[in-house]
Amino acid sequence: MKTKILFMIINMNIGGTEKALLNMLSEMNDDEYEITVLMLEEFGGFLNELPTNARIEYVKDFDKIKALLNNPPLFEAKEILKDGKPVRAINLIFHHLLSKIMKDRSSYFKYVLKDYRKFEKEYDIAVAYAGPMDLISYFVMHKINAKKKVQWIHFDVTKISFNNKFAINLYKKFDHIFVVSNEGKEKLIEKLSGIKNKINTFGNIISSSLIQKMAERESGFDEDFKGIKILTVGRLSIEKGQDLAIKVLSKLKKAGYDVKWYCIGDGEGKAEYLKLIDEYNVSEDFILLGTKTNPYPYMKQCDLYVQPSRHEGYCITLSEARCFNNPIVTTNFTGAKEQLINRETGLIVNFDEEEMYKAVKELLDNEILRNKIKINLQKESVDTTKELEKLNLLNV
Repeated sequence: MKTKILFMIINMNIGGTEKALLNMLSEMNDDEYEITVLMLEEFGGFLNELPTNARIEYVKDFDKIKALLNNPPLFEAKEILKDGKPVRAINLIFHHLLSKIMKDRSSYFKYVLKDYRKFEKEYDIAVAYAGPMDLISYFVMHKINAKKKVQWIHFDVTKISFNNKFAINLYKKFDHIFVVSNEGKEKLIEKLSGIKNKINTFGNIISSSLIQKMAERESGFDEDFKGIKILTVGRLSIEKGQDLAIKVLSKLKKAGYDVKWYCIGDGEGKAEYLKLIDEYNVSEDFILLGTKTNPYPYMKQCDLYVQPSRHEGYCITLSEARCFNNPIVTTNFTGAKEQLINRETGLIVNFDEEEMYKAVKELLDNEILRNKIKINLQKESVDTTKELEKLNLLNV
């Protein structure tokens, strides 16, 4: 009999969490699993990448409550008053204030979701996959009917907004809590030591063979530039650190290097980064390629891959870049040292402009080091599909 498993996420926007889910779903055997993906909203560049064997569902009428969750409650209460619904406005403020006093939004979520019935269908496993995301954690725990429930953590909880009180009260009700890196797991345990027996590592799934095949499907770089091509893949946002890359490129150009730095991704930081590109006079050399659902041809063809993130939970793009054996420089975020050995399979530096510049410069100058890293990466196996065996530990 197939295991019925539900994964709940926000949407299928192009990002690391969504990519990790796609990789996992692509490796899950149709004969073993009946898969449902539940989304808050029908949105995202990865929507069409979801496997055909997965059942896709959406939270009904989420658009009607989205403002209550994202906007200041006082503002929403005023809007409700304008609609002539004073009792509803008072209730909203009451539950908001209660949540503030208790430092736990459970009461507020309960009120906002009061009209949502618990799903009638029973699943073997229900996963709050987009974590930590309080609403999804609450929804899976209180609105999904399942024999086992799993909370998945994709981020470094010390670097993001993380409500300890909410997590302590809710996470203890989950059967398992998976974190995508060992270092991330230890940081979560520091915050939730009372439930450390439930917390385990479940690394992001990477299929090297699939990634290699996808690298051959498209052309990649389409210009005649013959110099050094540096690549970074990630959402354009402050945590991904493209500002550091811009500054490092400026130094490289002033030092006389024939180099261009390409960035795949889009996001809320684009406007600010465009200003920074102009400020550092690298508009011809720092190339924003936009969103690419298939970045692998670029990963294969680049001369150097750089991951300049301020923080990550594990960093799936770094795992993918390792599949192509090109030299890598990365900042020392959570999980970086679980993927690379410094000066053996890549260079690991602090989030520092001068350190990053020296590391990139050294790889450009030192052919022996470049070749050493390439050879060592070739010896490594990046395929992590065996991680799926951990689902059997749930003992459904």
